[in-house]
Amino acid sequence: MKAAAVLWGLTFAGAILTTAPAAAECVARAETQSVPLVELYTSEGCSSCPPADRWLSQQVPGKFVPLALHVDYWDYIGWRDRFAQARFSQRQRDMVNRGGGRVVYTPQVMLNGRDFRTWHSAAAFDDAVRKATGRPLQAKLALAVDKKADGWAARLTGEVLPRKGRSEAYLALYENGLSSAVEAGENRGARLQHDFVVREWIGPLPVGADGRIAHRQTFRPRDGIDFTRAGVAAFVQDADSGEVLQAVAIVVANCSS
Repeated sequence: MKAAAVLWGLTFAGAILTTAPAAAECVARAETQSVPLVELYTSEGCSSCPPADRWLSQQVPGKFVPLALHVDYWDYIGWRDRFAQARFSQRQRDMVNRGGGRVVYTPQVMLNGRDFRTWHSAAAFDDAVRKATGRPLQAKLALAVDKKADGWAARLTGEVLPRKGRSEAYLALYENGLSSAVEAGENRGARLQHDFVVREWIGPLPVGADGRIAHRQTFRPRDGIDFTRAGVAAFVQDADSGEVLQAVAIVVANCSS
């Protein structure tokens, strides 16, 4: 997983990562090509989720932004997932509803905000990502992260290209290389490994009537998050349909300090 993260930090599909000389700021730009978002809805209390977790960890995200959102609705079975947040369960429900679905389940993979059930087929997944990256550009994003003494100062700028409807933006702090020794529930006795786990979620953030995006957020160190294994992701989506228009990410550990 460490090797994959390093590769991602150097080039990222249509996004280019640059570091200013003698500065701690990294900038990733997704401005010339569509970069899809892959969301995995998962839980440590779900016996069918570990294969999906391993699948996500094995992906080398050179053409898409992967995020793992742990839901909390399986906690009642007997194991409380320490990475789960109620807001992720709610986002999953909202996204399913926007896509015309009625049932939430785990593991669920969404590609650009739409249910993608054939993720376990490498050929089907690669083809879907290829089509998503080849679609017309709908938004441009630039994500800058400045490593400061009191945390990471993230700055998201960009624009949604002329289109009908409202848009909204999101920022996420994610962490790699996580593991849990599960002591109860459906996965009792297993040690589960996780990557791209969302630890902090900011949004929805407004997009201007003119399509402009400009937001700042400081992610501060706190117990339980190892910033040496973390990164920042951002995306913009259609506020009504939930379709993800553009995504970008930075492995901040690879930036100069």
